[in-house]
Amino acid sequence: MENEVTLLATSAMGLEAIVKREVKQLGYEPKVDNGKIMFNAPLSGIPRANLWLRTADRVKLVVGESRIESFAELYDWIYSLPWEQYIPEDGKFPVIGKSHQSKLFSVSDCQAITKKAIVDRLKLKYGIAHRMPETGALYRVEITLLKDMATVTLDTSGVGLHKRGYRVATGEAPLKETLAAALVLLTNWRGEDILVDPMCGSGTILIEAALIGQNIAPGFNRNFAAEEWPFIGEKLWNEAFKEAEDLAKYDQKLAIYGSDIDHRMVEMSKQNAAEIGLYDVISWKQMQLKDLRIKEPNGYLISNPPYGERLKDREYVESLYQTLGDIMRNHPSWSVYILTSHKQFERLYGKKATKRRKLFNGFIETQYYQYFGKKA
Repeated sequence: MENEVTLLATSAMGLEAIVKREVKQLGYEPKVDNGKIMFNAPLSGIPRANLWLRTADRVKLVVGESRIESFAELYDWIYSLPWEQYIPEDGKFPVIGKSHQSKLFSVSDCQAITKKAIVDRLKLKYGIAHRMPETGALYRVEITLLKDMATVTLDTSGVGLHKRGYRVATGEAPLKETLAAALVLLTNWRGEDILVDPMCGSGTILIEAALIGQNIAPGFNRNFAAEEWPFIGEKLWNEAFKEAEDLAKYDQKLAIYGSDIDHRMVEMSKQNAAEIGLYDVISWKQMQLKDLRIKEPNGYLISNPPYGERLKDREYVESLYQTLGDIMRNHPSWSVYILTSHKQFERLYGKKATKRRKLFNGFIETQYYQYFGKKA
C-alpha cells in the first residue's frame, strides 16, 4: 500500500475554519467544504489527527470518490476498490450511508449494494467460499452520495472524537467537548491569562481550556477503532502517543476558575477534572453569579449559560444576563465570550458585542457573543 492516504475530518457547521487551522498545525494542507475538511497525509496522520484534533467530530479514511448514477455503476465501482489492503479476512465491516440530491436516493439499497460488492471482492481475494466471519476489528464503512458524487470511507475514530474519556458526570444539557474546545480556540486565551467560567455546569469549557493551556492532546485518554488495524500498525500509534507525551506541558501553571450556583454541578466538574488528571489545575467553587469578584485585569470569561429555552426559566435567565453585564461593565480590560440562543442577549447584557459568530449547539442555533477587552 502507498504510504500516503486521503483523510476527511468531519465537523459541526460553523467549526470548519477551526478544524482547518488545527489540520494545518499538524503539518497537512486541508481543503474545506461544508462540514468536511480533506487532506492528504502519510499513514502516521491517522493516529496524529485522531489524537490532536480538538474540534473535529471524526477522522475518516477516504477509500474512493466517483460520480455514480446507477446501482450497477455503484456495485462495479465499489468492487473495483482495493478493500483487501484495508480489511483483513476476519474484519467486521458494517455499512452506513447517506444520500442527498442524488439519483440513488434509497440509502438502504446503497448500503446493501456497497456491502455486497465489498464481500464479493474480499471473498475472491481471500479465497472464501462461505460467509465472511466478521469476528475481528471494526472497519465501519460509509457510502455518501451528494449530487451523484459518491464518497466511500472507513471511520478511523470509532466513537466520536468528542468522547475524550473524562466525562464521568454531566448535567441536563452538556456541551460537547469539541464545541467547548472551539469556544476556547475562538478566543486569544492560550494559558497566560486568568480564565473564569462563573456558570460552569459540568466543567467542560474549563477542562478543554486546561488541555489547550498545557498542550495536552485531547485524545490521549481514549482508544480509537484504527488502533486495531494491521495496515497502520502498533509502531505508528506508539510514536503518535509518544509525540503527544513529549509535547505536553504538564508543569504549565494555569489560572483557571470555575463556579456554579448548583453544588452538584461543582462536584461533577471536580470529578471530570480528576478523571483526566487536572484536579489540581482548575479551581472550583459553589457560588452565585452575583458574588463573582474580579480582582485582576486582562482576564477572560468564557461561558455557556442557560438559554431560557423553557418559558418558566426565561425570567431567571434574563436576570443572569443582566447581572453578568452589570459586573463586567466595571472590568473593561476583560474579554467576555458567551454562547446562547437568546435573541435579546446584547440588550440584556447592556452592550453590543464586538463580534458575533453563528454556531450550533446540537440542533440549537446559537450566537457566540464576543466582547474584546481593552488591555489595561
